[in-house]
Amino acid sequence: MDSALVSVGLPLALAVIMFGLGLALTPDDFRRVARHPKAVAVILACQVVLLPVIGFALAELFGLAPELAVGLLLLAASPGGTTANLFSHLFRGDVALNITLTAVNSVLALVTLPVVVNLAIARYLDEGSGIGMQVSKLLQVFAVVLVPVAIGMLVRSRAPRFAAAADRPVRVASAVLLFLVVVGAILGEENVGEYFAQVGLVTTLFCALSLAVGFFLPRLLGLTPPQCVASGFEIGIHNSTLAIAVALTVLGNTTMGVPPAVYGIVMFPVAALFGLALRRSGLLDRDASPTSARAATP
Repeated sequence: MDSALVSVGLPLALAVIMFGLGLALTPDDFRRVARHPKAVAVILACQVVLLPVIGFALAELFGLAPELAVGLLLLAASPGGTTANLFSHLFRGDVALNITLTAVNSVLALVTLPVVVNLAIARYLDEGSGIGMQVSKLLQVFAVVLVPVAIGMLVRSRAPRFAAAADRPVRVASAVLLFLVVVGAILGEENVGEYFAQVGLVTTLFCALSLAVGFFLPRLLGLTPPQCVASGFEIGIHNSTLAIAVALTVLGNTTMGVPPAVYGIVMFPVAALFGLALRRSGLLDRDASPTSARAATP
């Protein structure tokens, strides 16, 4: 893969995406966790526990090649992406909860992501493969994630009007950079056609299952429809750019970046179809009048 894409493009894309998230965050978004522990605990449990289980089951069921299997589990362990906020807004979700979950998840992934990926490497790769999580590089990647968030929050607190005006342009820039990085990651791989055939269906199923688990399990546990919509998109839409960055810079393996790259393309239509299906089913209208939705917002 083009070294400029890895050394410049990935960090830049991550920084812009996370700066945009920071522009939408306030300290109250973190305090909300304590005020609504049930919703946060249920959704984070789905994210941290169930998604790696789903990823492992799909890797085993489809007999993925070892490095692709590790890439799928790397994707499963990655935190939610900022695009979840947009989909949640479009389909009447609790966007404030999305913002809180994305922020908490990005910090929590410092612990959970290395654990899941190391277990995947131990399961699928030989000890002599030489592939493993380099903690120093992983911390560098997360510095690119967390520092721009902090800067974005600082900008919002000091210049709220500028933050509000910059929000839309930064979101557009984030989407463009995400698209370029994902396409570059795919086109930079020599066996792209073969790998897409191997993981296209798997990543589509992973996305669909993640969305379904994220919506229906919290609903069974008593969360409100707006909270369940937020949960569905938070769990179903991952930060594929972060997963690609970890695969290429920390693990030093292009093949492991293929599942997140393919997922970064298929997640958009799958998430849109999922939201439309929920809307047509009437599930979003049950107990979810505008009054109740406002009352349910943390």
